[in-house]
Order: sequence, then structure tokens, then C-alpha cells
Amino acid sequence: MSIAPVPATTDIQAPVHLAIIMDGNGRWAQARGKKRTFGHNAGAEAVRRAVEAASDLGIKYLTLFSFSSENWSRPKSEITDLMGLLRLYLRREIAELHSKNVRLRVIGDRSRLAEDIQDLIINGEEKTKNNTGLNLILALSYGARDEILNATRSLAAECAAGRINPEDIDERAFEQSLFTHDIPDPDLLIRTSGEKRISNFLLWQLAYTEFLFIDKHWPDFSISDMSDAVEEFSRRERRFGSSGI
Repeated sequence: MSIAPVPATTDIQAPVHLAIIMDGNGRWAQARGKKRTFGHNAGAEAVRRAVEAASDLGIKYLTLFSFSSENWSRPKSEITDLMGLLRLYLRREIAELHSKNVRLRVIGDRSRLAEDIQDLIINGEEKTKNNTGLNLILALSYGARDEILNATRSLAAECAAGRINPEDIDERAFEQSLFTHDIPDPDLLIRTSGEKRISNFLLWQLAYTEFLFIDKHWPDFSISDMSDAVEEFSRRERRFGSSGI
């Protein structure tokens, strides 16, 4: 699919890492008298636009909250549809991502995903691992509280085995036990659909992230919306706890 180029941005500093909570697929579909699956399919097209726009804007890391650990409680039929769409995306898009120098990475509890989906993820990550353009990070079967608990258990086990001392555990050591251990924290978080919460997403990593909440549902998120978000980010003063004086 060909899309229009991102509008030119002059003297605008793009975030190094942009994270997006892609909310509103179901409501978008219901507003049109369609099944939720229709919205998820439209949301997949919005993902394609976001990936291309992020690349064009010079963003180095794009993390998309694709399926949360809480989403497993949705109706079985919807989960089946979502997993089918995920399979289709992974089969169809890997070659395209690779041709555009995009590196695919996945964070989350893969053990809950079907074996063939796990294989598709491994193949996609392996195929694109040497690419040097945009890092596309899909958060699948992901929950931040689980991530933090798993990191804590891992460090506790290291202490129990005598490989590290409790007093040696600092922020850096803890971060090395997270899924995102080699990924910078997000500079900007966007959530679509008008909701103003972070829904168990990257709780540790969002400590000093700028937030932007957009009323549009995810399927309507456009290239212009991405460009406008980057412009808004560039106008903000990030003080990281200092006075800024």
C-alpha cells in the first residue's frame, strides 16, 4: 500500500522512542454498525501508517501496545480473531519491514501465544535483527506488573544463588532484568480514543515520559496526527525532576 509522505517538519526534534497505546478499534467499528473484527482490521492498517510515518520522522524506536495480558479475558471468539490477524500481519509484513530496514522486536509473555505465532515472531526477529532503521517493538501478551514481578523474581534468584548481593541491586541492575533492557525509555506516549490512563503499560519505563491523549480512535490515526504529535513533543520542556532554571 502506498501512502502520502509525512509533511516536512523544520527544526523539530522528534522523540527517540515513541510508545503508543492503540485504543478504540472496537468502538470505531461499533460506531459504524460493524463487528469488532472490522475495527481490528482497520487498526492493522493504521499500524502500517504509523510505522512508515515514524521512519520518515526519524523516530528510532516505536513501541505499540498490541495485546495486553488483560486482553486474554476477552471473549474467546474475539481472541481467536485477534490471533488470526496477528498471524496474517506477521506473515505478510515481515518482508516489507525488512525491505525498509525496520527491525522487529516483541516483548511480553510469549508462552501464552500459539506455537506457530511464536515461530513467526522468532523468524521475524531473526530476519530483521541486523537492520539499522526503525526498531518496531510489539508488546504482545504484555503486562507491566508481570514484567516487574518477573524482574524481581529473577534478581531474587540471583541473590539466593549467591551470584549478586542485595545491596548491588540498583536501577541499572533492575532495568537489565526487564524486557526492555536494551531499549531506551519512551520520550513520548500517545494514547488514542480519548482515554487518559496507561493500562498496565511500561510502568517502570514511563517515569519521565511525556503523555499525549488523542480523542480519535486508533483506526483514524493519520500521518498528520503523528506529525502533529511530534511537533507538540518538540514544544515541551523536559526537566527530568530539575527546576529547568
